[in-house]
Amino acid sequence: MIISVPKTVRKLYFMIMFVALSYLLYSAMSWLGEWISPIENYGIPEGTAVRAFDHADRGDDGLDTRQRLRFYYWYGE
Repeated sequence: MIISVPKTVRKLYFMIMFVALSYLLYSAMSWLGEWISPIENYGIPEGTAVRAFDHADRGDDGLDTRQRLRFYYWYGE
């Protein structure tokens, strides 16, 4: 079996360039995703905050879990 050195070097160069450009694209997309994402300003809730998936049948406000979840998605709080 004859191994051609120029072909082997060309294939190796192609593989190295492919991996390097893939990593560069991945890094650029990761940086862009971090730049676009909103600032995490969600701290520990204070006051009368209520969990959306509380397993209580009725709350103090008289709403069941489905209605409270609907209000949660409607108002985004």
